[in-house]
Amino acid sequence: MDRSARARGCAAALAGAVVLAGCSGKSENAGRAGNAGPASVRTSAPVSGAGSDLQQQYVKVVDAVLPSVVKIQTDQGEGSGVVFDAQGDIVTNAHVVAGAKKIQVTSSGGGSPANASMVGAFAADDLAVIKVGGVSLKPASWGESGKAQVGQIVLAMGNPLGLSGSVTNGIVSALHRTVSTKGEGAFQGSTIADAIQTSADINPGNSGGALVTLDGQVIGIPTAAASDPQIGAAAPGIGFATPSDTVKRIVPQLIESGKVSNSGRAALGVVVRTIVDPQTGRRSAVAVVEVEKGGGAAKAGIRPGDLILSVNGVATPDQTALTTVLADLRPGQTVKVELQRPDGSKKQVQVTLGQLPGG
Repeated sequence: MDRSARARGCAAALAGAVVLAGCSGKSENAGRAGNAGPASVRTSAPVSGAGSDLQQQYVKVVDAVLPSVVKIQTDQGEGSGVVFDAQGDIVTNAHVVAGAKKIQVTSSGGGSPANASMVGAFAADDLAVIKVGGVSLKPASWGESGKAQVGQIVLAMGNPLGLSGSVTNGIVSALHRTVSTKGEGAFQGSTIADAIQTSADINPGNSGGALVTLDGQVIGIPTAAASDPQIGAAAPGIGFATPSDTVKRIVPQLIESGKVSNSGRAALGVVVRTIVDPQTGRRSAVAVVEVEKGGGAAKAGIRPGDLILSVNGVATPDQTALTTVLADLRPGQTVKVELQRPDGSKKQVQVTLGQLPGG
């Protein structure tokens, strides 16, 4: 989220770039252009051919899907949501509604805001579900993100900068990205595995909206946009979406119980904190604060006070690095964990990963 144009946001890192969650604290208020004098109007014959066919497909997809994309306003800021089912359940990003005491939903077609209640959130994947009653909303059609292809045309639908029902276009730029966002306020941060990278513009307020194929299928939830750390400004054409396959696994659990019992995410079974060198300010490792009884770490002999230097051969200088490594692993896998004991000695242990709890 661009800090100059939002009420809340999440900083993140991906391959050295700063990734910003697309929430907005701005209201819908675009400036008017100055009055112009009389303009000449030229007419021409309708354009036909491949370009015209593509344009008509864009129009068709927007007409079909945009009614399923809503504007979310909270006492913390603004964002977007996608209608999940006919019972009024709406998917959004966890950071959009984290800590909110009041949530209201407005359809893309406008009208009066409807009050919404929190159903549940799973911060690890930056997903949340809210619910509205007494309002007729059209559920979206959810596709399979696992079938997405690089180069595939997509549209991003949401409410950037508070501008309801906005649509941008682009392509799937890359697949299987791992994107970590830092916590802010009531949001603890997330690490999204298998994120879809897209060139479709994702701006503050797009968070929680829809990334849609030309078949009208939602394959992702726009979550973050990148910025260039060297200039501190947005990096055009680099955005990330939580994949629909993750949405379809997590959201039904939130709807059923408000919690996630089957996250599909790997966990060591420890509570950790980042160690910072007081002399250099550099992060060097993560220290184990607590060990879950009966978990993988406990069975491998990891103890409070140990430093975790690497997992599966990847250095873990901080909690974000550790979470990123684990996001690409699965429960049940056995991995090597390099430790440093309080006495300075180093040791490698084999840990069978458990499942990250949620809710």
